[in-house]
Amino acid sequence: MCNDFAGHGFQWVARCKSPLHNDGMIYGYARVSTDGQTLDAQREALTSAGAEKVFAETASGAKSDRAELAKVLARVGQGDILLVTRLDRLARSTLNLLSILDDLSRKEVMFRSLTEGWADTTTPHGRLTVTIVGGWRSLSAS
Repeated sequence: MCNDFAGHGFQWVARCKSPLHNDGMIYGYARVSTDGQTLDAQREALTSAGAEKVFAETASGAKSDRAELAKVLARVGQGDILLVTRLDRLARSTLNLLSILDDLSRKEVMFRSLTEGWADTTTPHGRLTVTIVGGWRSLSAS
């Protein structure tokens, strides 16, 4: 069954076709906050999980103008998967995360966090869980 949650602002379960048949690229996004930290472990984890191209940067998570994040979000398209090692590498807040996931869904891009198994829109269970989290967030904002 295809559900459309457009009225609630989130549509990541609104896909009739199965995203399990990935015809696209797998992209990774890695971020550290300071120059003293290294991106090596994140790059290795993302590559081991199948990322064909990793966008990486040193930038505070509080910054909204992260250049490499903007590049990967502009590059991904229908059938692609975006991987991160942890959710806090991608988003500044729950609302920011849900906004990014909604944008990815609209482009028919799947998402997966390697650490937080529930944040995996490549599986039916993951899409359901992300939808529930989004629903709780939209209810609490009302």
